[in-house]
Amino acid sequence: MHRSLLESLTVQKESPEYLQISMAAAMTLGLVPGQFYRNTKLSCINTLLTYPSGCHATCAYCGLQKAREVEYSKKNFIRVEWPTVALDEIIDRAEKVGHVERLCIAQITHPRAIRDTKEVLERVLRRLGDKIFVSLLINATGTTYQDILDYKKLGADTVTVAIDCATPEIFERLRGKPMNSPHKWETFWKVLEWACDVMGDGYVGCHLIVGLGETEQEMIETIQKVRDLGARTHLFSFWPEEGSMMEKEKPCPAPQYRRVQFARYLIDNKIARYEDMKFNEKGQVIDFGIDKDTFEELFWSGRPFMTSGCRGKTTEVACNRPFGDSSPTDIRSYPFKPEKRDLERIRKQLFDYEMTTNYPDILNPSVFRYQ
Repeated sequence: MHRSLLESLTVQKESPEYLQISMAAAMTLGLVPGQFYRNTKLSCINTLLTYPSGCHATCAYCGLQKAREVEYSKKNFIRVEWPTVALDEIIDRAEKVGHVERLCIAQITHPRAIRDTKEVLERVLRRLGDKIFVSLLINATGTTYQDILDYKKLGADTVTVAIDCATPEIFERLRGKPMNSPHKWETFWKVLEWACDVMGDGYVGCHLIVGLGETEQEMIETIQKVRDLGARTHLFSFWPEEGSMMEKEKPCPAPQYRRVQFARYLIDNKIARYEDMKFNEKGQVIDFGIDKDTFEELFWSGRPFMTSGCRGKTTEVACNRPFGDSSPTDIRSYPFKPEKRDLERIRKQLFDYEMTTNYPDILNPSVFRYQ
């Protein structure tokens, strides 16, 4: 067998030389054929560090959890496969796509993740620094204040922390000791504070997932806490990932997500605060704390229902993650400005109070199987 071919078959495809990329990124870079619904364009290349031993955490809702008996590189994450591609090829191809304005390097829980993130960051910016922004989606576990200083010095534009859960109780149940996972609620908030201190207001994000068992009131209060620290919330609607411990749970009800979406937009843009809003006995928003004219203007703009994420060089949000938390038939986070027909559907969802808060079975102590 030819030596180069033999080497290609036996080489360990792991970071920092290789990264996994989202299927949307693979399509955008021309690695996989396909096109997006309504001709959507992805403007952020989402990448993920990868290692043979996989992620060393076990978050109940995540398709990358180590409990799955599948080759790590073939696992799903955010509902789709993530092909493994050489870093140099990602950079080469990203350089040629005119509408790509950002690249995100996402960590997993692994002893080498922080060190390798710095190397990947340095290599990407060496080639693409004058063309795109680079974000880091960091794992708080194991991160130090110095690490965040290093990220900024190396040129990271934005640092994001995925807290995901709105309450400490849900975080502990889905991401903590019961899952045999190393993550701690207090650690994630401390690292988010550090990121805000180092990066500054407007350059820090926090991932939160709606529908993991919290009420709308609990989630909105947490969004306000994130904003008061100097960060902004990048919001996701829970969708059960195949192979995760929560794969049989129900997705977040659309009405619950719509009301939280609207509240997030108000809070992150300092139009209203959590304290201005009113909630019913179920914890559902019944008053957003703004007058009717302001509500109507913002609603029909469609902006509150678009994907929230890191900015681009020419766009308000570069990380538009097309259909990352829903199917194209029931879009939750719009990667484009919603049309009138979309907004008419959203309005019905927004004012539907019959559907109550999603409460996954996995949170019920009587059926919790993983203690």
